[in-house]
Amino acid sequence: MNTNREYTNPLVEQRADPWVYKHTDGYYYFTASVPEYDRIEVRRALTIEGLREAQPVVAWRKYESGPLSANIWAPEIHYIDGKWYIYFAAARTTETKEGLFDHRMYALENTSANPLEGEWTEKGQVRTAWESFALDATVFEHKGVHYYVWAQKDPDIDGNSNLYISAMENGWTLKGPQTMISTPEYPWEVIGFKVNEGAAVLKRGGRIFMSFSASATDHNYCMGLLTADGDSDLLDAASWTKHPDPVFQTSEENGQYGPGHNSFTVDEHGEDVLIYHARNYKEITGDPLYDPNRHTRAQRLRWNADGTPDFGVPVRDGRE
Repeated sequence: MNTNREYTNPLVEQRADPWVYKHTDGYYYFTASVPEYDRIEVRRALTIEGLREAQPVVAWRKYESGPLSANIWAPEIHYIDGKWYIYFAAARTTETKEGLFDHRMYALENTSANPLEGEWTEKGQVRTAWESFALDATVFEHKGVHYYVWAQKDPDIDGNSNLYISAMENGWTLKGPQTMISTPEYPWEVIGFKVNEGAAVLKRGGRIFMSFSASATDHNYCMGLLTADGDSDLLDAASWTKHPDPVFQTSEENGQYGPGHNSFTVDEHGEDVLIYHARNYKEITGDPLYDPNRHTRAQRLRWNADGTPDFGVPVRDGRE
């Protein structure tokens, strides 16, 4: 077994909702939710394992009050049309916890070649069809079109969040139809909360695979999978098929609980790698969102004979 393709987990402790992006400069760029939910950090390394010790740089900090003042969640870093973008969600400070689910989505832009340098400029809120709870944006390119995928509460649909897709006018503006492509419907998607969130996209063999996370953020958190033909209209909900079962979930045997909110990258050999967070214990005191020990983890992503991704099970702590 090639040791270059193994990882020691956790990869980065106390970093939830991890996003790893490998750029053309050879660096892996990493960002994630920090336990304080008060800032956005970016770090980089020439190897995935190197992210563990890489020094983070603060790209942005929350405001003291107003719409961008609380619960900075799930940043992602992307490179679009020669510029860097960070997409994230933020809520407003309130005297009660009612503001916990008051998130909206925002974008930052950086024109520097190295996003650990230069200035991150606020491009404002990414506006959608509704002014409601929205978070976990990701973007991907297909056939020259950039698509934005996110989770949002439709005021007319029972539940916490559904998944939507839209084409993009630029790095912070949507255009055209906004289509719901997934809503919590199976038993594994509605434990604690009716949630579809945290989408990530992988393209292979003429198909587009979109992972997402479901249910409450405790040990019930798990991942599902949507699939679309690469030649289909991605803005047509009928193009997307949901796998009826979770594709990645808690492993009591391996001591990994609530795996989810993943991203995909490739190793130094071009092979696919799954990045995700999980806890190594089941019992949580208080609100799971304020338990800091969702650690970033990495493991190889394999493929089934039919060309679909084989997520396997969350690996044990230590060496894969």
